[in-house]
Amino acid sequence: MPEFIDIPSPSWPLTFGTPGNPSVVVVHDSFGRLPYLESYAQALANRNFYVVVPDLFNGLATIEAEGADELRGDIDIGFALATLEDAVELGRGHGFDGAPDASIRAHSTKVGVLGFEVGGWLALRLAQAGSVDAVVAYAAGLHDDEPGIVPCPVLVNFCDTGEWGAGFEADSFVSRLKEMGTPVNRHAYTGTTSFFANATLLDRLDKNAAALAFARSTYFLQEQLEG
Repeated sequence: MPEFIDIPSPSWPLTFGTPGNPSVVVVHDSFGRLPYLESYAQALANRNFYVVVPDLFNGLATIEAEGADELRGDIDIGFALATLEDAVELGRGHGFDGAPDASIRAHSTKVGVLGFEVGGWLALRLAQAGSVDAVVAYAAGLHDDEPGIVPCPVLVNFCDTGEWGAGFEADSFVSRLKEMGTPVNRHAYTGTTSFFANATLLDRLDKNAAALAFARSTYFLQEQLEG
């Protein structure tokens, strides 16, 4: 039996940064909301984003592949997308407190969503509804049987192996985006797997690729959400 971890603030979004800045919703992968995401979110907040990190697994996370498979298999898609919609509105409403930081001269209502692996897939599904201004997906895409326009700019950080590596599915997805007129930036990272940016899983982490993907993702989000 896989071992699961109870996370702090179960089923409640964590927030980082200054209300009033452009917002980014960060969506965890199949292992759940592990501790590295707090550092990732704080790093985004240090670059002048207001960051919301929801929990889609009802307070559970794991560091075991079997547990991740179980958590992913139990996802209720409708519930997950509704949770992400709430997180988007939380970011757009600056924490629902009605009082963005007074030091920010121009309060932004723009929201981007960034997701890892299954979180990247959900981010793209969410973006199809037209509720966000930009989307970043790590090791994720939409299959040919998941049609629909993505009406905002997209950045994809593909791994080297796995379902969203350098193969037909990834090529087909990017081609469909371009055919629909979606602005898309594509990057691939040699020698990586689907969880190359998960800094809690040291055996899967590729520090250099993760740092480069973070820099590219941050620049893309700044370009799309600022101004």
